[in-house]
This record gives sequence, structure tokens and C-alpha cells, in this order.
Amino acid sequence: MLSDPFIRRPIATSLVMIGVMLLGLVAYFHLPVASMPVVDLPTIVVRTGLPGASPETMAAAVATPLERQIGTIAGLTELTSINALGGSTIVAQFDVSRDVDGVARDVQAAINAAAATLPADLPAPPFYIKANPNIFPVITLSLASDIMPAAQVYDFADQIVLQKLSQIPGVSQVSISGADKTAVRVAVDPVRIGALGLDLEDVRAALSALSTLGPKGSFDGPEKSFSIAANDQLRDAAAFRGQIVAWKGSAPIRLGDIATVTDDVSNTKVGSWLDGKRAVLVEVRKRPGANTIEVVDRVHVALAELRPLLPPALDLRVVADRTKVLRAGIFDLQLTMLLSTALVILVIALFLRRFWATVIPAATIPVAVCATFAVMYLLGYSLDNLSIMALIIAVGFIVDDTIVMVENVFRLMEQGASPLDAAKRGARQIAFTVVSLTASLIAALIPILFMPGILGRFFQEFGVTLAVAILASAVISLTLTPTMCAHLLPPGGEAAKGGRLGEAMERGLARLGEAYGRSLATALTVPWTMLGIIVVAMLLGLGLYGVVPKGFLPKQDTGVIRGVTDAPPDISFDAMRARQADVVRAIMADPAVDSVSSSVGVGIFNALNNGSITVNLKPFGQRDVSADQVVERLRPKLAKLVGIDSYLRPVDDFGVGGRAGRATYQYTMLGPDLPRLTRQVERMREAMRALPEITDVSTDQAANGLTARIVIDRDSAARLGVSVAAIDTALYNAFGQRQVANIYNEFDQAKVVIEVRADDRDDIDALDRLYVSATDGRQVPLSVVTSRDLGLLPVQINHMGQLLAITIGFNLAPDIALGTAMTKIEATARGLNLPPDITGLFAGDAKAASDAGSAQLWMLLGAIVAIYLVLGMLYESYAHPLTILSTIPSSGVGALLALLITGTEFSFIAAIALILLIGIVMKNAIMMVDFALVAERELGLAPRDAIVHAARQRFRPITMTTMAAVFGALPLAIGVGIGSELRQPLGIAMVGGLIAAQFVTIYTTPVVYVAVDRLRGRRRPRLLPAA
Repeated sequence: MLSDPFIRRPIATSLVMIGVMLLGLVAYFHLPVASMPVVDLPTIVVRTGLPGASPETMAAAVATPLERQIGTIAGLTELTSINALGGSTIVAQFDVSRDVDGVARDVQAAINAAAATLPADLPAPPFYIKANPNIFPVITLSLASDIMPAAQVYDFADQIVLQKLSQIPGVSQVSISGADKTAVRVAVDPVRIGALGLDLEDVRAALSALSTLGPKGSFDGPEKSFSIAANDQLRDAAAFRGQIVAWKGSAPIRLGDIATVTDDVSNTKVGSWLDGKRAVLVEVRKRPGANTIEVVDRVHVALAELRPLLPPALDLRVVADRTKVLRAGIFDLQLTMLLSTALVILVIALFLRRFWATVIPAATIPVAVCATFAVMYLLGYSLDNLSIMALIIAVGFIVDDTIVMVENVFRLMEQGASPLDAAKRGARQIAFTVVSLTASLIAALIPILFMPGILGRFFQEFGVTLAVAILASAVISLTLTPTMCAHLLPPGGEAAKGGRLGEAMERGLARLGEAYGRSLATALTVPWTMLGIIVVAMLLGLGLYGVVPKGFLPKQDTGVIRGVTDAPPDISFDAMRARQADVVRAIMADPAVDSVSSSVGVGIFNALNNGSITVNLKPFGQRDVSADQVVERLRPKLAKLVGIDSYLRPVDDFGVGGRAGRATYQYTMLGPDLPRLTRQVERMREAMRALPEITDVSTDQAANGLTARIVIDRDSAARLGVSVAAIDTALYNAFGQRQVANIYNEFDQAKVVIEVRADDRDDIDALDRLYVSATDGRQVPLSVVTSRDLGLLPVQINHMGQLLAITIGFNLAPDIALGTAMTKIEATARGLNLPPDITGLFAGDAKAASDAGSAQLWMLLGAIVAIYLVLGMLYESYAHPLTILSTIPSSGVGALLALLITGTEFSFIAAIALILLIGIVMKNAIMMVDFALVAERELGLAPRDAIVHAARQRFRPITMTTMAAVFGALPLAIGVGIGSELRQPLGIAMVGGLIAAQFVTIYTTPVVYVAVDRLRGRRRPRLLPAA
């Protein structure tokens, strides 16, 4: 048998296990540390900037050509775009089977293919980012100064800080926001140049020619050589002011005579603030697979090296360090694991009350866990919430196989066998049981291991880690455990210890076993009643499943809140900045808030009426409320602010949706015509606002942005020799922050930006003061060939699947499950009788939740089918697996009742708990069925007598293994420590299911065994486990 070589060579066996532990310990210290598994989601973000371009222009001229090309890439699952003033952001999500690097190459090829159809005056070509939606910055920095201008602060951040941090191993992206690159801004007086016979295009052409930098060659004489240099490049505003741009007769016209020239930034409509003070923010993101803690530690080392390089007037500080929460969370997880281990060992000690009988099963835990660490390292996994949660769950039942082995060896020793003989015989008797137990558990994990989609990628690490721990425990129970029993147990058995308490407990267990035997005999006399209990449990479970609140994933408290602000579409940048400051002051007044960073004109929301906010909460020990509670008490305060709406949501470690929005969940409506779509969205939004189950209902569409529509009189323009292109160029030069030239500095490039004076940019009547050149060189007032019409246009145009799309965001009201809210929203949409060409669907996290909800029942069914197939092959029987599967209904009822009693949602985590329960509770039935079959074959007992004999013999190990699993999951159910919100539903469901199954299945399993045998006509299985 498998165990015999190991029993005969105890030294070799022990050394192998020590080697496994050493490998595991080495692997443990090299495993990356992260909040969630490393999932390289195939999502690409393509961004394009065209300063001054309207949302319509960005959607039609930029987004549409790119979307057509990207839409042809294989494996594309979702294509969305956000088009606002001067910017377009396209998000392309691909099937998880695609490699993100391969997808990136395909997207770059699509960008290249679309290049010929894009506007020729793009300042820079579109660029892509391999964006992982679930990765937030691991550390955020701020640079601020009381005396330095924002452009200079940005240059230090861009040229020194970014360069240094980007070189750190493990860093994938360093992004800067809050200002822009240095630029020379030329604000032209349109009246002045018109009087001089010039227009803005003449000034632009002159600026383009004033400064250049190119190769000039060298002199190479017979004895010396000279390189040629020239002062052909201008570097700052002072140099530009004195330059001649035109001549009026013999008099030069200098740039300073017709324009205000200043050193500033290339885009003045962006800004960031930290706690209300102007700052430049630097966000550092790690690459997939990198150790978060190591990356942040390296960043801190780099910051210590950077500070001496920065001027004293520049304050560099750490705004948010995600590893603080991560370190505390991992520490709490490790404590939870140690507590689970201690409770499991305590259960073993109380039941067995023998030193070596306790030590031998306890030795399984470190060896199995270390073996799992080694495999995790080989597979590239990390120490995160899911992998450690899998190990905590594993602790509760990886000792089961060993307990069964030790208990069987002790039973044989009590019958007079020596430790060596008992270990050999016990291992042979239990080997098939161990294989059956392990196979059933692995089969139960198959739906988790092969779960499709993004969510499957996240939980694959959980399933593999758990499966490896189970396999390791099985190997240990068949190798190390019998070896330790054979060579450590004293001949004649080990006397039970524990004094009076131990004796009392032994008497209690004996009486409990006798009472169970009597009650089992009674249960067997009423088989139809017991079978009816199984049917009632099935029906009750289905009923409870329909009643229990449905959710997606438990809410986590990561100590970070993110939000979006929304002002009227016609707001100016300065007014938006002031109202954003009001929001920041209201948030900073909350005692749980540590810092607030805010931005306007930065990020995926490029419209000027939108801002972004990141709230960093104080450490958990310094606040007595959760992030959700902070949001709830801030909501009424922010609602009192006039002229701006705020939408806050706690940041979650999960980010499976990959969509940004004003709220956590999204409902997207699609249509072919924007005005009709907008009207139907307004109907839907108003109806959703009336639902008490949701809050923070908002849309990403603002259709009432003010616009000055320029109506060209084409006949007059043709008569005067003014082209339409010249009119467009004049408007772009005046109001588009047009970048007309580059300045090449030592470390970077600066831009030369042309525009009209600030007074003219703020006054729509400035259109009357613009001039445009005719073909004969005359300056024609713009008002002669155009008129203007004030109207309303959207400040943002969005696409989804190349269709017009408007997304309605919503958050959940307190104590409302996501499933309940989604059902109400679907009913509301049906009640509105939307036109057939207007469709609505859940998007982002809501779509992921819907897909996960529909997959839960299939996962459970898949686990049951997989277990049946495996057990059928092991027992060579169609019937005996049914006996074992009869344990499922009671465990499901117990789990659902526990969730209902504690007010916990049936989330995806709870569904995984049910799958694990299916495998765990079947251990009880497997131990009974195996011993019953042996009793039938070896002792010649009838099936009824055999199952009664097996049930009595296995009552104590069944109770002990169940209690070990319960106490192993108990720390999870109690939910202590940072991040406990994620793992608590798993513990609650498992504790409830295990307790219910323990009380029911020890009676129903024997009854079903007898009933199945009668249906089989008392035919014995053709293949039985060998003695």
C-alpha cells in the first residue's frame, strides 16, 4: 500500500516533510503581497486630446474613426467612449482569454489604421494605456508651493519626480495631474491686429516661424573643425515679446505690441488641490504581480533621495499610502488564520485528550500550509485577501483526513494491535476513504476553478489555493500521519488526559454516542418521515433562496472614498473651481476625514462642469465609523450646497466592471438619435429617483450646455473671398488654446499657445472684434460673413458599441441588496414602455453582478454533478453517490438561515460558501458509507445493520471533524479586523450550514442508505475498497 514505504522509513519521511516546510517558508517570504489576486484584465484605454474641440467634433472626428478600427479586433466584449470638450477617452474591454500585451498590439495597429482619417492638427497622436480597472494608486504624492507658479511645480514633478519613480522596479505607471507643461501663452488683441491689417492666422504663422531648432552642420578645415550653432530658438516669454511678426510700411510690428506674452501652462483649464490648497498630484501604480509593500517601500526610499534635489520652497508629501491598510489587513488575516488554527487544535485536544493524538493531526496544518505556499509561489500567486481566506478555510478541514486516520489507528490499538501494525492496517482501511473525501472536495471546487469571465479570474486563485491545501493534507494523512502513529504512539495506547474535566467530557461523549445510537434506531423505523425531512429541506432551501437578499460582493472599507462633482453645463472654469472648493470644505469638516484631494478638468471626466474628489479617511483606530457611514452623513451636508451636486462612493478592492461613473452601479440606455435618447433617459432617471431602494441617481449626460453656434453666410463669404476653413481657423486660433510651436528645453518640450486676450475670451461679443483674411489679403470682420445663434448642446457625448449611450448611475440605499434594486429598476423600465429603438441594460459592476447572479445556480448545479460523477466512478455505483448527495439540502438550509438571521446578503462569496459546504458535509456521509460497505463485506452484516454499525463507529470522528470545521470558520464569521467585510459572509454561511448538516445528516444518511439499497434490490457494488 501507499503508506507502507513511508512507515518503514520514518527518517526519510520526516526529512521530506521538513524539506517541504523549508521550501514553503522560503516561498512565503518571496510571495508578493496585494489586496487582491493579480489579474491582468485585458482592458485598453485610448486617449486623444484636441484642445478647443467640441464634444460633437471629438465624437465624430476622433472617437468614431478609432471605434470603427478597434471594433474589428477579435475578442472585444465592450467598447465605450466619453467625448467632452477637447478630449476623447475610449475604453475597450476584451475577453479574459486574450493576452493584454497582444490586445495592446492590436489596438496600436487600429490606431495606426485610423490615423489617416483623424484631424490633421492633433497636437499629439492618440495613445493607449493598458489599464487594469481594479488597480488604484498604491501611493499618492503632492507637490505644492506658496511662491512657485503651478507650471514650475508641474515641471519639477514631470522632469524629476516622475522620471525617478518610473525607474523603480514594480512601478507600471506614474501619472501627474493638477497643471500642465510649461508654455508661452500669446494672448492677442484682435482689435489691434485688425487695425494693423493682420489676423490671428498671420500671427500664428509668424509664431511658428519665430523659433525653431534643427541641424546646422559643421566646418571641417585642414586643422580644426567647428560645429555650427545659432540662436534660432526662443525659450521664454521675454524673448518672444520683442520679436517682429510683421511690418507696417517700414515700421516693425513686434509681438509685444499686439499681444500679452506670458510664461504659463499649455492648458489653463485644469487644476488640482489638496485640502483646498493648489497642488500637483502624483499617482503611482504598480505593475501586475509586483509586491505592493516592496514597491511602496522603494518609493519612500526614492522620495528620501529626491527631496534634496527639490527647491526648499517646494513641499513634497505623501497624501495616501494604500499599504497602511494593506499591512494592517494582512496582519489581521494572519491573526485570523492563527486563531482558526488554535481553535482547531483545541477541538482535537478536547475530543482526543491525548498528547500524541493531538500533535499528529496538528502537524498536518503547518506542513500542508507550507506546501501550499510553495505551489503558490510556483504559480505566481500572491498573499492577498482571497488566497489567505482560502488557507483559513482549509485549516478547518485539512485535519479531517488525519483525524480519521488517527482515530482508526487508536481503535485498532484498543483492539490489541501494536502501533506499527495498527498504522499499517489503519492506513489500508482508510486510504479509500481519504481518496473519496479528497476527490469529493476537489470535485466541489471544479466550478470555482473553471469559472469563466473576469470574476472567475479573481476567484481562480482562491480555488487553486484551497485545492492544493486539500491535496497536500490528503498526501500527508497517507504518509506522515501513519508514520508518526507507528513510531510515536506508545504500545498499548496512550492514556487519556484531562483530569476531572476530561473524564466528564469522555462520559458526556459516551452518553451522547449512546443516545445517538438509540435515536438512530428510532429514525430507521420511520424512514418516510426522514426522507420527507430531506424533501422539506429542499423546498425550504429553494424558498429561502428566493427570500434572502441578493448582492454582488460584500462592501469593503479600504479607507478611501472617491467622488464626482457635477455643476450646471454652462459653468466657467473659475466658477467650477470655487464650487469645488465649497465641497472640499464641507468634506474636510467631517472628523473621520484625513485629507481631500480634488481636481477639475482632470481625469476621464473632461467636461468643465465635472470634478473629481478623493477622500482619504483616518486610520481605523482613529475613527469609529465605516466608509459607508461617512458617505451617508456627508450626503445631506453636500446636498445643501448650491449649484453643485456631489456623488461619493467608497473605493473597493474589486473592480470587475471597468467603467467609471458618478456612482457605484450603472444602467446604460442606447439609441440612434441623441435628442430622443435624452428625453427617454430623463423619463427613466425621474422614475428611478422615485425608487426608495436607490440613491444618488445621476446621468453622465448634460444636454443643456450653452453654445454659440456660428452661422456662416456662405454667399457673403464667397463674394468677399473668405473660405469656410479660414473662419474655422480664426475661431480655433482665438478660443481653442491652439498649440502652434514647440520649445525644446534640456529636459522636456514646452508649447507656444495662441489665443485672444482674457477679456475677449470671457465675452461672447468678442466675436464681433475678430477679423479673417480674404483671398486677396483684406481683413474682413467676422461679423460680416457670420451670425451667431445661442443654443444648447451636450457637454459630453458618449458611445457604447458605436451607438449613442447615456449612463444612469445609482448607489444603494442603506440596508438594500443590489439584487432587490436591480429588480425594481427592471420593473420600472418595463413600466415606462420605452420605444423599441431605445434599449436599456446594466453596465459596469451592475452587469458583472447580474452575470454572477445568473451563474450562481449553475455553479451549485455544476458542483453537484461533478461530485456525483467522481463518487460514481470511485464506488462503481450509480446509487451510493445519491446517498452521499442527500446531505446537501440540510447544509443549504442552515447556510441560508444563518445569512437571514444575521442580515447578510447572499453574495458571490456566500455562493462559494455553499459550494464548499457541499464538499465538506459529504465527508460525514462518505465516512459512513465506506465503513458500512466494509462491514457488509467483512462482517457479513445486512445493509441496515452495517450502516447502523458504521454510524455509531464514525459518530465521534464525524462530530470532531465537523466541530473542527466550524471552529476553523468561526473567526471568519465573527468578522474581526480590517477587510473582514469580504470574508464574513463565507464564515457565516459555513458555520450555519455545518451545524445544520451535523444534526440532520447523521440521521438522514443511514435512512437513505437503506432506502437506496432496497431500490437496488440489495445488489452489492462490484468494486469495493480493499481491506
